[in-house]
Amino acid sequence: MWHPSREQWAIICATTLLLVLAWPPGSGGRGPANINDGRSLAVKMLNWAVDPAGSLPSLPAPLPMGLDDDGDAVAAHDLLESEYYRVRDRSAMNRWRMRMKNARDPIDPTTERQILIGIAAVSALTVWRLSARTSS
Repeated sequence: MWHPSREQWAIICATTLLLVLAWPPGSGGRGPANINDGRSLAVKMLNWAVDPAGSLPSLPAPLPMGLDDDGDAVAAHDLLESEYYRVRDRSAMNRWRMRMKNARDPIDPTTERQILIGIAAVSALTVWRLSARTSS
């Protein structure tokens, strides 16, 4: 029975970790979904790591067209927006944390999957080649 060497285990473990952390979510067989929904596990971990308590404010969405006549809604929106900018402008670290809190995967999910499958295939071929070298 074949048993991987230390080199092969290192490749297998590193590739598996990369695939698990970087694989973008998809519809998961639940029917049509926006391919850009969700984030990879690595990006989710980054989002959580920069703001584990959820204390950083998020930039509020723009006011809908119908609410621009409602003075109370505009005042509440302006208050949320001013709080966001007050926290953001406090330090360069806060600006970076707020950017990372809302970060998304940098590559389109379909391209990311293709790259990850290529990495997995090259890793499998490398492990196979190393086993041929050690058995000779």
